[in-house]
Amino acid sequence: MITYNPKDWITFIFRFHKADTFRQLIPTMIFIGAYSAGIAYLEIEYWDLPDDSHVKNISIMHGMLGFVISLLLVFRTNTAYDRWWEGRKIWGSLVNNSRNLAIKLSAILTEESDRSFFRKIIPSYASILNKHLKDEETSKQLFDDIVIEHHKHRPNQVAKVLFHKINDLYNSRKITGDQLIILNHEIQSFTDICGACERIKNTPIPYSYSAFLKKFIFFYVMTLPFGYVFNLGYYVIPVVVFIFYVLASLELIAEEIEDPFGNDANDLPTKKIAENIKRHVEELL
Repeated sequence: MITYNPKDWITFIFRFHKADTFRQLIPTMIFIGAYSAGIAYLEIEYWDLPDDSHVKNISIMHGMLGFVISLLLVFRTNTAYDRWWEGRKIWGSLVNNSRNLAIKLSAILTEESDRSFFRKIIPSYASILNKHLKDEETSKQLFDDIVIEHHKHRPNQVAKVLFHKINDLYNSRKITGDQLIILNHEIQSFTDICGACERIKNTPIPYSYSAFLKKFIFFYVMTLPFGYVFNLGYYVIPVVVFIFYVLASLELIAEEIEDPFGNDANDLPTKKIAENIKRHVEELL
């Protein structure tokens, strides 16, 4: 995730980060510019269309559709940001639940071997959930004699080990039934968080909606030079390129943040959050 100073306008304007949409759109912008130049040349030099040509009225269509495309892009970006923000809230809950579990266990447990076990296993859940959402390989050996199998649901395996340990503590009379119920709620919340993350990860924006918006932007921009060349002449080239840059950038930004658990520059820093959980749990236990 990119860290920045939101009050530094100069940096925003003149710095082009590798994740900036301008860099990603340069090839397409060059194509749109060449296309606009070709249309402008044909209309001005070759076809020599008069000022009262009906082609000039195409700009009326753009004025009518501009409002529609604005609404679609606003809905698209808001939907994508909602998914990103929900993912951040979910991982914030994981941080709090990990701390609460560690705080309760630090007060309940007296033996160092038990405290050492939870000091390792609680942060491991966040670390493995991060890798699970990114589809990265997880080390088979978690720690000691606990093994994570790749072909099975990895966060569930850690949650299973965690609950079995809690249940063993109850069977050995190290915790009471009331304490078991309290701890069970915290462990259950881990699986709820994992399910919420997977819901976002595995449910993309409907294909038909995303495809329609891309086609709409493409045909909207490709028809711009025909009408506006009468008013702008060859200046229609930079104008059309800029309009395409604005519209396509909004779509690219939405594509990037709608999956907040990936490896893009603006995705959530889940690895850093997992490291913070590890540090906090070690301090508590």
